[in-house]
Amino acid sequence: MKSLVLAEKPSVARDLARVLGCSHKQKHYIEGPKYIVTWALGHLIELKMPEDYDPKYKTWKMEDLPIIPDKMGLKIIRQTAPQFKGIQQLVKRKDLSELIIATDAGREGELVARWIIEKIHWKKPVKRLWISSQTDRAIKEGFKQLKPAKQYDSLYESAVCRSEADWLIGLNVTRALTTKYDDPLSAGRVQTPTLSMILDQEKQIQAFVPKEYWVIQAKIGLLNATWHHNGEQRIFSEAKANEIVHKIENQQAEVIEVNRKEKSEQQPLPYDLTELQRDANRRFGFSAKKTLNVLQNLYEQHKLVTYPRTDSRYLTSDLEGTMSDRLQAILSAFKEDVQPVLKGKVLARKVFNNERVTDHHALIPTDERPKLGNLSADERKLYEMIVSRFLALFYPKYRYEMIKVEFKVAGHTFNAHESIVLDSGFKAVTGKGDEKDKVGQMGNIKKGMTFSVANIQAEKKLTEPPARFTEADLLAKMEKYGLGTPATRADIIEKLLSSDTIDRQNNRLHPTPKGKQLIDLVNDELKSPKLTAKWESELEAIARGKGKAEQFLKKIRQQTKQLVAEVKSSDKKYKAHNLTGAKCPDCGSFMKEVKGRDGRMLVCSNRDCQFRKRKDPKLSNRRCPQCHKKMEIHNGKAGTYFQCRNCNLVEKANKQKKTVTKREEKQLLKKYTKDENFGNSLADALKAAMKDQK
Repeated sequence: MKSLVLAEKPSVARDLARVLGCSHKQKHYIEGPKYIVTWALGHLIELKMPEDYDPKYKTWKMEDLPIIPDKMGLKIIRQTAPQFKGIQQLVKRKDLSELIIATDAGREGELVARWIIEKIHWKKPVKRLWISSQTDRAIKEGFKQLKPAKQYDSLYESAVCRSEADWLIGLNVTRALTTKYDDPLSAGRVQTPTLSMILDQEKQIQAFVPKEYWVIQAKIGLLNATWHHNGEQRIFSEAKANEIVHKIENQQAEVIEVNRKEKSEQQPLPYDLTELQRDANRRFGFSAKKTLNVLQNLYEQHKLVTYPRTDSRYLTSDLEGTMSDRLQAILSAFKEDVQPVLKGKVLARKVFNNERVTDHHALIPTDERPKLGNLSADERKLYEMIVSRFLALFYPKYRYEMIKVEFKVAGHTFNAHESIVLDSGFKAVTGKGDEKDKVGQMGNIKKGMTFSVANIQAEKKLTEPPARFTEADLLAKMEKYGLGTPATRADIIEKLLSSDTIDRQNNRLHPTPKGKQLIDLVNDELKSPKLTAKWESELEAIARGKGKAEQFLKKIRQQTKQLVAEVKSSDKKYKAHNLTGAKCPDCGSFMKEVKGRDGRMLVCSNRDCQFRKRKDPKLSNRRCPQCHKKMEIHNGKAGTYFQCRNCNLVEKANKQKKTVTKREEKQLLKKYTKDENFGNSLADALKAAMKDQK
């Protein structure tokens, strides 16, 4: 008898198959003596859409809302149906004794597998592979320690609750807003409070009124010193600033206090996903989504890091025995940093804390030897960040001496300070320390000394408004309020960007006119981070077996009814900000300008009309039969058509005709334009080719 192993992706399935000795490759699975490894393609099953319950829901109508099925049903995703059918055929085999879930070890991975198992009507035993890295050793050890799938039932219940809650609230409120205001307006359980935080920040920026202030600086001896009064350095009166400058001119400064304090910084903990996304955004401008995608490659393809979607920065105690293997693995690539560790390891033991580890431990390197030459530039950047954080655990604390000197000048107080590095410690490997003076200028200064005062300046400045969020800032806010999970936060930000409610400019997130209007239209309760944080907390409790799924979903259904009722009764107004003066050639409605994958698009404002047109149309390889210039390609209600911008000729696309590539174009011109009976255009060459074929 054999075990059926269900992986989440084909790439992971291939690795599992290789380690398990499966070499007989088929279209939908790989078979070996003891195992048959098959795979999903992400999700193969999804929740039914409203029209699956009743065809009338294909048309969005306010009177049909809210749509709340008595029992949420599942359906096969059409695009990945062939792979599902392949798994379905495998189930009929009589030589299968058990199924092993080998999807990603997390909430979403559990959902992927369980929905497939439910749809194929699997009745035999089910086990769970739970590993935190994709190395051969981790896979082998994981298959020796398979857990009963029942152990993860609570995690599955939490995943179902999350999925159904997002469907009920997101779908119903989105349909309600869209139909009421006749514009695509998207709302959701997590995306709406996230947008609300961006708008709250924007309101603070817009309400901000800058104020003038002055800062007085002077050269006291060899030191740069700054005026202050009770710790405040700003003076909000120009007259007062000038009075102080005038008073201290040509005066002597006396040292009234010298404060020396030795300080230290603890080694930082390894990364969790959110902290890595924040650091990568600050250092390299990576979006949260990009960081997750690159990290997934390091995990799945290169097998160099542990499970990415983790919310923990601690390690379990049983990992202590693996530290040497991990250090040896990265030795050749990071020799200069690893060798001092091997000579005298001083491991920061605070990192081992079983109680602070949830589903997965912190992000650390695996025991796979890296080949840095095989990594892309972005993969290498992230990998080096993870390695340096890991190595920091084996370096001592960062120690420095802070020296602060207080001066009295004509009754006014100035101070100067500097830091002297005593032991660079872990910052020798993280490279993120502030530049400190190794040899300072304050070492010999003592109380009672006097110095001359020179170069006195009162510098005028303006108070600054709060800055717009970077993705690093937003991720920190989302984490603070419990919005989403490390695995979903990147997608939430991308959804806000794609729905044109926020925009990314110079790594800062700006609300769009559409986003500003939407947040005014949406329910007050839905945009509150506190409510969503409460829901996320309840989902986490369900995953831990401490909450009840039925109660959670009952509250979500009640909430859905209330939210839709509020939208229906609202008297607020909305005006599409992106309407243009151009009219749709199909139905005559005004066109809207939207941001699409291929650039700016003009889209018909009539939701029943599907007309779309690129604002800067894409050029095809088809040549105009009149002027022989490249024609634009457009998608209209009647299908694809070509248009010449030069002579305005329009041709309907013929699916039988193959678009000529540049390479084919050159070959045709080379072959057929030599004949004196034909011209030198591509159109003439094509005619010659067709005549030749006849």
